[in-house]
Amino acid sequence: MRKYSSNNFHKHTFCLWKEVSQTDFELQQPQFKSKSGSEYFFTEAGVYRISNHWGRVANCRWRLLPLTHYKNQHIKIGFARWTDFYPNDETANLFFIQVDFEQKTIDFFHKDMPFYDGKAFLRNASETAKTIKIIKQILNEEDWAKYLEYEDLESLRRGVIEKFINSNLSLNEIKREYN
Repeated sequence: MRKYSSNNFHKHTFCLWKEVSQTDFELQQPQFKSKSGSEYFFTEAGVYRISNHWGRVANCRWRLLPLTHYKNQHIKIGFARWTDFYPNDETANLFFIQVDFEQKTIDFFHKDMPFYDGKAFLRNASETAKTIKIIKQILNEEDWAKYLEYEDLESLRRGVIEKFINSNLSLNEIKREYN
C-alpha cells in the first residue's frame, strides 16, 4: 500500500474529506496555495484544505463529506488523514457504488477502503459517473419504467438498481428481464 504525505497526496488520488466547522479550525498561514485558490495546511496526521470546489480536482477525485447540505462554490474546510488517500487511475476499475434506498442517496467508494467486501462490482471513474447518473434517474423519475410489468414501483426500482450496480449489464438489458 502506497503511503501519502504532503509531497504526493495531490497526484492521482481518491479521497473522502470530512468537513470541519470554521469554529474548530484556527486559521494560520497555509503551507501551499493552488492556482485555483485552494489553501492547504499540513499536519503530522493529515491535511486541511480550504476550498470552494470539490469533486474532480486536477487529476484527483476528492469528495467532501459535508456537515450540512453542500453547494459547490461555497468555501468549505475539509480534513483528510494521510491514510484516507488512495491511488486513482481514470481507466482502472477502482470504484464501487452503494445506494441508500430510504434516503435516496448514492455514494461511490474506492476498492482499497477498509469496508470493501470484495464482492461489489468495480468500475472505472467514467463508468461510475455514468452509472450514478442513471441511478439518479431511476430513483427520482418514472419514465424509465414505462412499458415494464410491475406491481410495486419501489420494489422494481430496488431490483433494477441492485442488478445495475452489481453487474456490467446495461439498463436496457435489465429492463428486458421485466417485459
